[in-house]
Amino acid sequence: MLYMYDIDLVLDILKNIAWSLDQIGNRFYKINSSDDFLKDNSGLEILDSICMQLINIGEAIKQIDKLTKSKLLENYPDIDWKKVYPVKYSYYV
Repeated sequence: MLYMYDIDLVLDILKNIAWSLDQIGNRFYKINSSDDFLKDNSGLEILDSICMQLINIGEAIKQIDKLTKSKLLENYPDIDWKKVYPVKYSYYV
């Protein structure tokens, strides 16, 4: 049975992913090394912004996987999609 999904919605999500990737590239233009993130408040803001975009991308991939009932991403088995998803952190005290 062929599963149908909202292609326009998936395309919109993919456009958002492309926008996020573009934003990450734009924010890296002042960064020459990892030390640049930590040398002042501006660097930390850039790091925060990049991290938020990476989280956004992971959530979008999860949304696509859910909308397509895992049928779209399985066409790309060479990518470990679970590693793209946002990490759930556990804190140990």
